[in-house]
Amino acid sequence: MHTELVSEPGDPGRPNEDFASVALPASGQGGALVVLDGVTPPRSGTGCLHSVPWFTARLGGTLTELTVSLPDVPLAEALSRALAHTAAAHAETCDLSHPRTPQATVVLARWSPAAVEYLVLSDSALLVESPDGTVTALLDDRLARLPRAALATDALVDSTVRNKEGGFFTAAADPAVAARAVTGTLPRGEVRALAALTDGATRWVERFREGGWADCFTFVRKEGARALVDRVRALERAEAERGLPARGKRHDDATVIFAEL
Repeated sequence: MHTELVSEPGDPGRPNEDFASVALPASGQGGALVVLDGVTPPRSGTGCLHSVPWFTARLGGTLTELTVSLPDVPLAEALSRALAHTAAAHAETCDLSHPRTPQATVVLARWSPAAVEYLVLSDSALLVESPDGTVTALLDDRLARLPRAALATDALVDSTVRNKEGGFFTAAADPAVAARAVTGTLPRGEVRALAALTDGATRWVERFREGGWADCFTFVRKEGARALVDRVRALERAEAERGLPARGKRHDDATVIFAEL
């Protein structure tokens, strides 16, 4: 078993809103990874007293514990329980019905001697390498399929497409959103390695077109998780130096977990 984990804030002056963990039970029978990408709120507020890092730390910590301690509970149920637990921690002080209450994208993977389970919610990515080197990208592409006009402003996103039928879904306060995640199970023998990336790292593929998902996985395998984040940062700086307008944030929090099973 070999793992790498890198998580870097987009701005050193701001807290990292991503969360990442790898859990290897003492039994030595399997393991799990958790990656969350906190959704940066607009300046208009969230209805919540707590920050996005507060939310991702609590949701991520609970998910890490549940995925390991309850191996027979499906990942969607584990996410539902973790969301309920996190919501209960601030329901009395915060307006959890606010469309911008703290929220996050989610990638979960759990492996045992028999199987590899996965869950993806929103625009982070899970890449799976088979023993023959084939790489499959497990994605929730609902956000990518929306017309650009639907994403023109934060207010429009909140009112029309965020956590709504026909739009896209993120993990916030409603445990029922877990049922919207992309989930599945693969035979353990069909998985050699995994890579989980937040969208600050998937920019290598989706924004800068350095290669496809298989190329990205190969880069991480050969050069390491740190090298991928460093390359994205270099591309972001080059974009700014050329005077090109930023598409969204100039630099975003970037997280990569690589796990060779």
